[in-house]
This record gives sequence, structure tokens and C-alpha cells, in this order.
Amino acid sequence: MNTIVAASLLGGAGGLTRGAVGLLKALALKRKILWGYYVITVLIAIIIGIFVGIIFNFDPRLSLLAGYAGTDILEGIYKSFAVQKMYVNSKSGK
Repeated sequence: MNTIVAASLLGGAGGLTRGAVGLLKALALKRKILWGYYVITVLIAIIIGIFVGIIFNFDPRLSLLAGYAGTDILEGIYKSFAVQKMYVNSKSGK
């Protein structure tokens, strides 16, 4: 099997596993499930698995781990840079 295909499958498997954990958590907390978000994170996990597989000469464990943890790391980075709304009181204190 081609190493890129194997790395993408393992990265996708890691992303699907991470997504399944998130789905179980959302169901337990009775939250709305965002299926588009789920699909995007799995696709990103596949891409991460491919690049990690290429960079590190395809270690299957590393591609699987990168798919699992990679989207979580990217989501954490995104949330840390997300713009927060700030409300300013328009009344003067005079």
C-alpha cells in the first residue's frame, strides 16, 4: 500500500476516533451536533496524518496519533486567537 494512502487512512482513523469521543460528549451533555464541523475536523485529521507520515518517514503510530491529537491542537490554537467581543459602556461617568 502506498505510504501516503496508509498515512491518510491512519490520520483519518485518529480523527474519527477523536470525533466519536466528541460526539459521545455532546450526546451526554445534550448539545446540538454540528455535522459539518465533524466532517471538517476529520478531513483536517487526514491531511495532518499525511504530512506527519511524509515528514517522519511513515511511522504508523505517529500518523494515527497526529490524526487524533492534531485537530484538537489546532482547535485549541484557534480558540486562543479567537476575537472576543468587548462591551463598552457608552454612558460617561460624569
